[in-house]
Amino acid sequence: MAAEAADAPPGGIDPPLTCFSFNQDCTSLAIGTKAGYKLFSLSSVEQLDQVHGSNEIPDVYIVERLFSSSLVVVVSHVKPRQMNVYHFKKGTEICNYSYSSNILSIRLNRQRLLVCLEGSIYIHNIKDMKLLKTILDIPANPTGLCALSINHSNSYLAYPGSLTTGEIVLYDGNSLRTVCTIAAHEGMLAAIAFNSSGSKLASASEKGTVIRVFSVPDGQKLYEFRRGMKRYVTISSLVFSMDSQFLCASSNTETVHIFKLEHLSDSRPEEPSTWSSYMGKVFMAATNYLPAQVSDMMNQDRAFATGRLSFSGQRNICTLSTIQKLPRLLVASSSGHLYIYNLDPQDGGECVLIKTHSLLGSETTEENKENDLRPSLPQSYAATVARPSTSSASTVPGYSEDGGALRGEVIPEHEFATGPVCLDDENEFPPIILCRGSQKGKTKQS
Repeated sequence: MAAEAADAPPGGIDPPLTCFSFNQDCTSLAIGTKAGYKLFSLSSVEQLDQVHGSNEIPDVYIVERLFSSSLVVVVSHVKPRQMNVYHFKKGTEICNYSYSSNILSIRLNRQRLLVCLEGSIYIHNIKDMKLLKTILDIPANPTGLCALSINHSNSYLAYPGSLTTGEIVLYDGNSLRTVCTIAAHEGMLAAIAFNSSGSKLASASEKGTVIRVFSVPDGQKLYEFRRGMKRYVTISSLVFSMDSQFLCASSNTETVHIFKLEHLSDSRPEEPSTWSSYMGKVFMAATNYLPAQVSDMMNQDRAFATGRLSFSGQRNICTLSTIQKLPRLLVASSSGHLYIYNLDPQDGGECVLIKTHSLLGSETTEENKENDLRPSLPQSYAATVARPSTSSASTVPGYSEDGGALRGEVIPEHEFATGPVCLDDENEFPPIILCRGSQKGKTKQS
């Protein structure tokens, strides 16, 4: 859910966006500019709250926030081989690491932090930033394409396994071993993404016409969606809703596609005996006698809903989130704008644009900071399919992910990896004394 942007907004008054990314649970947006970076809270449709901004590091091209915590990772074109980790509420640098070549992407969850270079991937333990593993000799990956499950109980990593085909390598970031390879597409990969639990993996090739969803960890194909037929596109983002019932894809065209992940029941009631239903059965039966490619195309599901953009050709990313108890489609573009759409989770169809925000003119206020510290609403995407939890998971007192402002709040145990995220405690997280150095020959390699 991250993108590097190269397009400048018209007018040239404000610095252009150099990158933008949604955080792991789609409650925050981070943007990088020529002047620095900004963080926004996505808790309201009408108001875009800037919770932090920094001009200390210029020309930022990677900025990633860990959920709603105070930890933010920044990489600048000034030092493209150096990763900087900050506690932004304290205004302190937690650590920095240097690598052998330019950093192309960074992914993180509560257990792992990944640094992707063109020919290698570094896996850190996010609790103390210790380097656990270096995956070497991966196929050249000039865009830094990789995905990390936000579920720290598995921390699955996916990255391209071939220079010529759409093969995906699935790697277990906790046990530090390869799980399997998935022959996802004939062409090279353009986008990959895990769902929130790490049980599904979506992928798209450079053609951008077909999107597939696989089960994790066995790599079996579950769904196949057709984004289009006539023209090839560049898929710029691919993301599941937090409840894993929807998948959206944006590209360099003016259309964002939303697909619904559901299988039709085999026990459906018999359709009325009409001419149209009869012809439908004949049509489906005929697919058994057609060439495989044609048959597959006819059986691929189409978009459940779409969002129409007023532009094409601009770099953009999309996400699906629940804001003010309603399902929304959000699109951030390299022009410096955030577009918010309403989505009907029952009937789909055309999403309605309800608000456009400028990402370059917001100011950080104390009220915005306080809003960012408030507990967010449950992240079930479609309000109509929200279900109360029946889990009996134990709870432990600890620090909330707001950086400790709600100290002592009871938080579900699954929110933690091996302990609470104490970003606002005197004992810095991760420990500063363990976090400085160059990553050259310090750990196991594969």
